[in-house]
Amino acid sequence: GIEYIDSYVFNKVEDIRFNSTVGRYVGYTEHGVKNAEAWNSDAGILGQEQATLERFCKTNAAIDYSNILDKT
Repeated sequence: GIEYIDSYVFNKVEDIRFNSTVGRYVGYTEHGVKNAEAWNSDAGILGQEQATLERFCKTNAAIDYSNILDKT
């Protein structure tokens, strides 16, 4: 399977992260926790992250995997 992680970093500190395996945002700072709560309650925002996983990650992974197989 593919795991998609979208991290938001501020001043070199990870603030919040979306993890496709978990399916939601996790906050690591006070600000990140507040955003995670808000973003996790917004189906549109969660849907955008899932769409990125489907549209970008899975499509490119299939192409990359095919290219690797062609060279072995």
